[in-house]
Amino acid sequence: MSDGHDQDGHEQVPSRQRRRFPGISSRAYEHPADRSALVALRKLSGFDTVFKALSGLLPERSLRLLFLSDSVRVSDQQFAHLNAMLRDACHILDLEKVPPMYVNQDPQPNAMCIGLDEPIIVVTTGLVELLDEEEMRAVVGHEVGHALSGHSVYRTILLFLTSLAVRVAWIPLGNLAIMAIVTGLREWFRKSELSADRAGLLVGQDLQASMRGLMKIAGGNHLHEMNVDAFLAQAEEYEAGGDLRDSVLKILNVLPRSHPFTTVRAAELKKWAESRDYQRIMDGHYPRRDEDKDTSVRDSWRESANHYSTQVKSSKDPLMKLVTDLAGGAGDLGDRVRRGFGGFTNSGPRPPGGSQPPGPSDSRGDDAPPRDDR
Repeated sequence: MSDGHDQDGHEQVPSRQRRRFPGISSRAYEHPADRSALVALRKLSGFDTVFKALSGLLPERSLRLLFLSDSVRVSDQQFAHLNAMLRDACHILDLEKVPPMYVNQDPQPNAMCIGLDEPIIVVTTGLVELLDEEEMRAVVGHEVGHALSGHSVYRTILLFLTSLAVRVAWIPLGNLAIMAIVTGLREWFRKSELSADRAGLLVGQDLQASMRGLMKIAGGNHLHEMNVDAFLAQAEEYEAGGDLRDSVLKILNVLPRSHPFTTVRAAELKKWAESRDYQRIMDGHYPRRDEDKDTSVRDSWRESANHYSTQVKSSKDPLMKLVTDLAGGAGDLGDRVRRGFGGFTNSGPRPPGGSQPPGPSDSRGDDAPPRDDR
């Protein structure tokens, strides 16, 4: 009697027809901050020439040889189910050339898309063993989204600069200069991960599977112990909780990461899945690749600026609320500053007279080191 799994232990999911997006431009799913940076780079004269010259300095060739010699290349003969997912993802997003894909022995669940000339996708055994078929399909779509957007180029440079920063750490000014560039690249790359999550949803077309995959990356293979609504509530608590001290700690915690925190990714993806933009794509209305050359850099930056402005105004984070109050000229800011950081907590409305009864402090282990997954 079948238990609903194949011989390799992967969940068997009935095949279903998925929508395909012929000629889709990556602009259709890219986060506004990611899109504005990419549009600007694509318009930059001589950009391709510079990166081809830079490719001689980067360890791309070495990485390709390393994965070829010490990992398993996905094909019809090896990890055939992953190969089928890869081809299906490329078909749905209309990526003409299927990038090589490797499975690397590593218990840490992870995946990446790197390469300057041609992207390659690498997934770890930890990730393959953790996710079921539909969850893994979203991950493969995520990485194909990176390839379609051209993220692999900047990911490779980020890896190179991070390695270089370690080597020149003994040179104070040199290290500071490189780390400034790395910090900027990481901020952009965190936004590119949100873009790729959207691409994964377009490929899998199963929001619940995407949510499950993110929960498993955060909490392991214990779905019977987890709940999507409770997981998303964590993201709400993370954004709105605490005072200015927590806001500062959030910034410090995320700076060294190349990926946003997992609960934040889940909340962002759900918000996009419920948006009109997503529905228009599913209905077949989306920007085409052959229109990319006509895209305005100014319009892309304006859209990005509007997005951040809206995000700041709607944010429940204490620091973002302070920025909004400053912009609006709130009359009680002086009193709140005199009362210290505790004056910026989200503990509800203040009683008449401007005073606020002290509440219990929030100790949630802010100093715990974050984990950086796919």
